[in-house]
Formats: sequence, structure tokens, C-alpha cells
Amino acid sequence: MGRFLLRRVLTALATLVVSSFAVCMLIHLIPGDPVMMMMAQNSSPTPEQIARMRHALGLDLPFWLQYFHYMGHVLRGDLGRSIFGSEPVATLLLERLPNTFALAFTGLVLAAGMGMPLGFLAAYKKGTWADSLLMMLAVCGVSIPNFWLGLLLVLLFSLVLGWLPVAGENWASMILPAVTLGLTYMAIIARMTRSSMIEVLNEDYIRTARAKGMPERIVLFRHALKPALISVVTIIAVVFGYLMGGVIVVENVFSWNGLGRLALQAINYRDYPLIQGFILLFATIIVVISLLLDVTYAWLDPRVSVE
Repeated sequence: MGRFLLRRVLTALATLVVSSFAVCMLIHLIPGDPVMMMMAQNSSPTPEQIARMRHALGLDLPFWLQYFHYMGHVLRGDLGRSIFGSEPVATLLLERLPNTFALAFTGLVLAAGMGMPLGFLAAYKKGTWADSLLMMLAVCGVSIPNFWLGLLLVLLFSLVLGWLPVAGENWASMILPAVTLGLTYMAIIARMTRSSMIEVLNEDYIRTARAKGMPERIVLFRHALKPALISVVTIIAVVFGYLMGGVIVVENVFSWNGLGRLALQAINYRDYPLIQGFILLFATIIVVISLLLDVTYAWLDPRVSVE
């Protein structure tokens, strides 16, 4: 188990190095002159202003030196300064991170809390009307775009019924965006849970347990559920990664003050240091989630750590 964890940690570190290199390359892959694009709102930037901006971004250095300088600052927790406002990028990201994490985690809890029982029930009732109805609802959930579902919820619960606020930063304001995310990803988790449970229930050891007269409750929850959770845990981890980095639309629909909204503002203002910081933070979150997922695999199935 120790060697398994060491290999996964080394793989995670290598992934972060590659991600940091890609982030540093971002500003060089932009078509045109990135400095001129960032200063586009200034009608006539002087050559001195352009030179100062290049020096501030380190673009007047060779690329390999830019990368090492960038990584040296990153390792010290310095992700640079925002072009508009001159605030530290790390400070801006850390201020918004708790809001995005709270929204993503609440949406994940709703998605898993609804999707896993529904998928479990659909697998147990395979081929019945209940199975068809649940999967039809799951397909509808996957098919409805986040922004459209969010607007429908706002129209119903905020404008028509007046039960919940349209925007804000308190717990009441988080209900509608969390439900929007939860309903969409609940369908994905339900379908994965159903497929995994059906596959496990067809295994020989499940038929043997039933042939021995073991109670159905024991067969389902002790022998079938844990192996089926391996695939479900995978999709839940992937969903959480998507939620952390992909809530831009939902945060803007509900004016939720999180990372997604900040990233969209950075794109609109061409604030490349802030965009770079967002991408690097998102990549780090995905790598950490993948590492935790590997550890969970090894706990659910010890054969995974034996290589």
C-alpha cells in the first residue's frame, strides 16, 4: 500500500509540473500580441507603457527563464497580480474559493444523495415500469442545460412563488444554484449506479449467496453495494471536479460570487495573470481529487494497490 501511494503521489506531482508548464505557455499561445490585447481599453498606449507591461509580466525574458521565475513565485504562493486592480491573484482566488467549494459540495451532496438511491432502486427493479420511469427522468436531467434549468427555477421559485431570492451570498441564495447543479449531475450518478449494480448483481458470487438462502438485504448491501461503488465513486469524483471548475454559467445566472464568476470577469477584461492563476488552481484541484480517488479505490478493492 505504501509503494502504491508513493507512485500515485509522484504521478500527481509530475502532472502538476506539466500543468504549470502549460499554464506558463498560455500567454505565448494567444494569437497576436497579448500585451496589446490586455491594453486594448487604453486607446493609445505609449511604448513606455507597453514596455513596462512586458517587464511586469516577464515577457522580455527567454521562455525557459520565464517558466522558472513563474514557478519560483508559485512555490512561494505568489501567482502574480491582477492587471485590473493590481490585487494579488492568490488573494482574489482564495477569497472566492470558499463560495465555489460550498456551492459545488452542496450540489454534489444533492446529486449523490438523490442519484445513488434512484440508481440502486432502478437496478433492483430492472425491466419494470419503475426502472423505465427513473431512467427517463435521468435522461431528462442530463439533457436540460444548466443555464436553462436555472432560469426555470428562478422563474418558478423566485418570481412566481417568491420563496427564494434570485441572488445573494447567504444559505437561502445557495439553494437554487445548488439544486440546479444537483439535478443535472444526479441523473449522471443515477445512470452509473444502475449500470454498476446490474453488473455486480449478475456476478456468480451474488447468485451463490442467493442460492444459499441469504436474506436479500444482506446480499444487496453487504455483497453487492461495495463492489458497485468503485464505478460510482469514480463518477462522483469526476462530477466534483466538473463542479469546481465548471460552475461558471450557474454562478453567473445566480450572481454567485465564486471562482467561476471571477474567471468570466478575467476573460472579459483579458486579465491573463488571473486566468493563469485560475487554470493552475483548477488543475491542482483535479490532481488532488484524482489522488484521493486512487486511495479510495485501494480501500474499496485492495487488489487495486497490488501491482
